[in-house]
Amino acid sequence: MLIVTTTARTDDEARELLRRRRNVPYDKPDSFDITTPSGIQESFGKMLSMVAMIVIPIVSVALLVGGIGVMNIMLVSVTERTREIGLRMAVGARGRDILAQFLIEAVTLSLIGGAIGVLLGAVATWGVAKFSGWNVDMSAASIVLAAGFSAFVGVFFGFYPARRASKLLPIQALRYE
Repeated sequence: MLIVTTTARTDDEARELLRRRRNVPYDKPDSFDITTPSGIQESFGKMLSMVAMIVIPIVSVALLVGGIGVMNIMLVSVTERTREIGLRMAVGARGRDILAQFLIEAVTLSLIGGAIGVLLGAVATWGVAKFSGWNVDMSAASIVLAAGFSAFVGVFFGFYPARRASKLLPIQALRYE
């Protein structure tokens, strides 16, 4: 006859057996530890949440610094191309056309940075797998998420320079040196 027991019941039985064999009185704490798969899983979950608590602020600062870099590059681009913007507006380009042009440039710049980041992440993932013997995987969803964040950073930090370019007056922009 096959007897099926639950993990908790097996834990209790093993604990009682070990206490008897080690002569541990009932009013004293255990002099041993019992490790179960669920305990290991719980410990691993706690470890991952601690890693996330460390990594999320680092990634946030990196995104902020990258976004500020994109904004600075775009502001310099607007300043250097002020006469071009004035000329485009003088021949009929609307403010939204200029806005769209600079937003597309900012998103493209951010996506290039994101692609470099994904490439470095893939190399790091491969390196961890190669040297540790772990089975690691880089999913398509994580790549799409990285591209989405890159595009968001481009739009968010590129909006101010693009808006500034779209609000230039053609005559002032043409006179700019």
